[in-house]
Amino acid sequence: MNLPAYYPNSAKINAQNHLEIGDYDLTELTERFGSPLYVLDEKTIRDIAREYKQSLDEFYPNNLPIFASKALALKAVFSILQQEGFGLDVVSAGELFTAESINFPADKIYLHGNNKSIDELERAINYSGTKIIIDNFNDIKLLGELNKPVDCLLRLTPGVECHTHEYIKTGHLDSKFGFDLEHLIEAIEQIKKTPNINLIGLHAHIGSQIFEVNPYEDVARILLENYVKLGEKYNLKFNELNVGGGIGITYTSADDPPSIRQVMQILSNKVKSLINEFKLEPPKLIVEPGRSIVGRAGVTVYEVGSSKTVPKGRHYISVNGGMADNPRPITYQAKYSACVANKAAEQNSQVYTIAGRYCESGDILIKDIELPANIQPKDLIVLFGTGAYNYSMSSNYNRVPRPAMILVQNGEAEIILQRENLEDLIKHDVLPSRLAN
Repeated sequence: MNLPAYYPNSAKINAQNHLEIGDYDLTELTERFGSPLYVLDEKTIRDIAREYKQSLDEFYPNNLPIFASKALALKAVFSILQQEGFGLDVVSAGELFTAESINFPADKIYLHGNNKSIDELERAINYSGTKIIIDNFNDIKLLGELNKPVDCLLRLTPGVECHTHEYIKTGHLDSKFGFDLEHLIEAIEQIKKTPNINLIGLHAHIGSQIFEVNPYEDVARILLENYVKLGEKYNLKFNELNVGGGIGITYTSADDPPSIRQVMQILSNKVKSLINEFKLEPPKLIVEPGRSIVGRAGVTVYEVGSSKTVPKGRHYISVNGGMADNPRPITYQAKYSACVANKAAEQNSQVYTIAGRYCESGDILIKDIELPANIQPKDLIVLFGTGAYNYSMSSNYNRVPRPAMILVQNGEAEIILQRENLEDLIKHDVLPSRLAN
């Protein structure tokens, strides 16, 4: 049976009509670890990481793919990607600390952010070899105050539009990220007055969940044109070109993203063409995939509870999770696909709306999806494509503990994120003595 493109690579339906991932029956997995449950397929992560690395090695050997860790910042994920030859894009002291905790090579870590604290900058510099992406004038000021040598890239806002959600566009001019082209000269002049900053390259990122290839070519040209202009004017020796990430993934059958290999080939050929046009030494080409590495590798398994049919309206089924473990539908109007794990081969014949358990009318995971008829309490609903930004953006709304995450591979299942319990919810609460009974 050919499964849809949004399933993890190792997914299959077994003889019991149950969905398996990593050769592990999801029904048995939830019996062992409970639900809701984040499940991460190691094979999918490694397959996709290798597609990036092998494509880049073929088309542009001087490269470094770095994982945008905001998508899923866990020690196990960082370790897998380190083994696959990746670096890291981190945006906080917490993400950097996670990398430090597994001794991730500092010279492959890049600190991003539009409002870095001086403590975050100092931590990155002290983790010797970490590079800083300068996003604004305050970064330059704080780095000057620290007065410690550091390699940096300058982030541009290239003004390249792409068809994605308004909240995840970052390359257009009206963005909180980066320097617009009109302020580049002023930024460079301030950097030149800050002798501890060693400017080694330029960076841009145009957004997320992108299905087009042309914007990457446009970004490459804008970056390399400024490479030449700024290098000549200020006698700068750039050697890194970071074009960001953002390649989209398949969440539903309506999504049709380009292949990773296709994007890497077109991007690499464009960069090589521009290098020849501008007579440059080939810089290191850096790309920053996040969602496209882990998104499709992850699923979330929920247990069905109550149901409700509205007269002349929808048939709701409620599950034991929702907006706190997956805030993307209520935040971005994100769309997902689903199946019933314990009825995985049954014909879809009834339309349902999958509702979350949280006290918001907008807590709807999927509106109007066809699933097998007669879904019952205790059935297991699987949402696909939840590996990116679900745990990262999760919360304890309604004082509900976050789910566990399980890494599956070749019939083995290991906890990589412990399930929170009720004690975890109050461990940081402080009751003033005057209020104690």
